[in-house]
Amino acid sequence: MTVPNLLLSGVVGSTAYGLAHAGSDVDRLGLFAAPTTELHGLRGPKESHVTTAPDRTLHEAAKWCRLALGGNPTVMELVWLPDELYELRTPLGEELIGIRTSFLCAKRVRDAYLGYATQQFRRLENRGDGSFSADTRGRTAKHARHLKRLCHQGLQLYATGRLEIHVEDPEEYHAFGDRVAADPSAALSLLHHYETAFDETRGVLPEEPDEAAAEAWLHRVRRHFYTAER
Repeated sequence: MTVPNLLLSGVVGSTAYGLAHAGSDVDRLGLFAAPTTELHGLRGPKESHVTTAPDRTLHEAAKWCRLALGGNPTVMELVWLPDELYELRTPLGEELIGIRTSFLCAKRVRDAYLGYATQQFRRLENRGDGSFSADTRGRTAKHARHLKRLCHQGLQLYATGRLEIHVEDPEEYHAFGDRVAADPSAALSLLHHYETAFDETRGVLPEEPDEAAAEAWLHRVRRHFYTAER
């Protein structure tokens, strides 16, 4: 997949979390800028490009901003990666990293991270009592690991305003996944623990994100790629 005007790209997912195993896919996420003149026609440009083998998702700059302002945990990873996981960092991408906290607000972070974790729990709950195939058990363990990660990272971001991508103790997450694969209901107590922790934590995030900062960055992107076409 060749997409012009890439601004930022890196390795995300299990590799970034430290939860990958020998058979894990390597997931990549990035954002690009549509040529500015394409935004003025009858039909707007495609906002996302997704491929498998390799697994790669690219969002147009405006779409990425909208998702990030909504607290989307997946897109938010892109601006908090360790340096070694970035594969492309342009000046405009660096600017975006520099304003990453502008996209955060308390309610949206809580709702997004707990919401995603709850979705993972529903997937586990719907799989029954653990008496399923080895392949299904593997997927169940994976969803359980990500449930725990989402809860931990979400609370950390809510409390400190910073997102640590790599988990501290990967083996703890793998052990949790194995327990839940044997008994999916074991995830419920963890989910309740984090719901209570969010309620009891006095976070540092503002009530609303700084949309003006995101808008100003997006305008710089549009000016840059309009000038380049003339």
